[in-house]
Amino acid sequence: MTSTTVTPERSGFSLSEYIVCLNGIVWREALRFLHQRERFVSALVRPLVWLFIFAAGFRQVLGISIIPPYETYILYEVYIAPGLMAMIQLFNGMQSSLSMVYDREMGNMRTLLVSPLPRGYLLFCKLLAGTAVSLLQVYAFLVIAWFWDIAPPTIGYLTVLPALVLSGLMLGALGMLISASIKQLENFAGVMNFVIFPMFFASSALYPLWRVQEGSPMLYFICQCNPFTHAVELIRFALYGKMNWVSLAVVGGCTVVFMIGAILAYDPSRGLVRRGPGGGEA
Repeated sequence: MTSTTVTPERSGFSLSEYIVCLNGIVWREALRFLHQRERFVSALVRPLVWLFIFAAGFRQVLGISIIPPYETYILYEVYIAPGLMAMIQLFNGMQSSLSMVYDREMGNMRTLLVSPLPRGYLLFCKLLAGTAVSLLQVYAFLVIAWFWDIAPPTIGYLTVLPALVLSGLMLGALGMLISASIKQLENFAGVMNFVIFPMFFASSALYPLWRVQEGSPMLYFICQCNPFTHAVELIRFALYGKMNWVSLAVVGGCTVVFMIGAILAYDPSRGLVRRGPGGGEA
């Protein structure tokens, strides 16, 4: 009588396999960033135009009084620097979602999304990779701004890092959630115009909210409800070694909500991206 040995089926993935997946996605995003030098330049040109031209023209008109976290009067370009840092992350998050639309239809994410790996983990890896790229762009902007006499406390370059990571995750998750509903690249630019510009201008990135309240209480309320406002304020306070707890709670909560929404939207069984007849993403 012969006995047969039954090998138990393997369930799940090991930690090393998850790390390999994360390294692959992050490394691919880094290589794409290095090969697309114009992406790096354009990410810096946008905020530098606001800093060197817009701020110089409005310096006398929009003087900034003493408001937290500042302990003295500041120049207008010093005030808008955190908003421009958040703007870099906002545009990077939207650009990463654009690449997500392409990769989902014709790139590597098309293959990864049908792999046995958890879909939520794949999307989180993609989100981490995009956030890491945005951090490089923001710190490059800070180096250039330093030569323009915009120099926060030295410790601020370190204390702002967690705020930048959290805000980058929130804006990247928002872009990922939006990308789930976009099926053609041609529709992307139009949709982004209804997201980027309202979020940026209806915030505290360019002017303090007390000035907005003087001009329009309704716009002030909209700015208060804008998650981008709290991302800017979180960065602003962290850059000077302080903490805005309300902004931390809003940014953290929105990150979780946007990420869960993106995972559900990319779930072919109940989300916006459904299986086509051939088994691919429709």
